[in-house]
Amino acid sequence: MKKCPFADKCPFFNDAMAKLPLSAEMYKERFCKGDYEKCARYEVRVKCGKEAVPKNLFPNQLDRATEIVKSSKK
Repeated sequence: MKKCPFADKCPFFNDAMAKLPLSAEMYKERFCKGDYEKCARYEVRVKCGKEAVPKNLFPNQLDRATEIVKSSKK
């Protein structure tokens, strides 16, 4: 699979989780370098724009991403 088109600017891809290297690598492999279309951060960015992506949104928080998208459409 291709790397996420937003990976170069994403804090999860660029070591914002330096204190948790094993977790960070898992996220990178699963989402950034893998199935990035299932990443919560990717979903919010595509549907709501870069500014709508919270810094503390983890790639696996799809429920939270869904709420952010719903709220932005109101």
